[in-house]
This record gives sequence, C-alpha cells and structure tokens, in this order.
Amino acid sequence: MTTVIYRPSSLLGSIRMEKVDNFHLFKFNNELQARMEELLERKKADLLTPEEVIELEEIGEMDRIFTHINAMLVAQR
Repeated sequence: MTTVIYRPSSLLGSIRMEKVDNFHLFKFNNELQARMEELLERKKADLLTPEEVIELEEIGEMDRIFTHINAMLVAQR
C-alpha cells in the first residue's frame, strides 16, 4: 500500500487576495472553496475515500494557516 502525502503548498495556485473593508485578506478561489464544502458534506455523510480524507486535511491545514495570517493582518491596524 502506497501512502500519498499532499502538501498545502500545492494549493498556492488556488489562492487569491480579496479586499474586505480596509484589509487585503487571503482567500480560497471559488473552485477550492466549493471543493472544501463538497468534501465537508461527504465527511458528514461518512462517504470520504482515503484520498479525499488526505485532500480535506490538506485544505484544512491551508485554511488554518490563512485564518491565522488574516487575523494577524487585521490585528496590525
């Protein structure tokens, strides 16, 4: 059995900056946001494949990183 390891850096092409109020924040593009929501729904229904579990973990890690960075950006003002 081969274990596939994904890295959050592979998602960098799916990231955009969005101006929210006076801040420029990191956001997922529409496709990645939709994919994350799809995977979360599949997880709720206990339908994730092993590959999708890894994919969701990868997206979740990037989401946590951006949440932290965006909070730091907002706190600087």
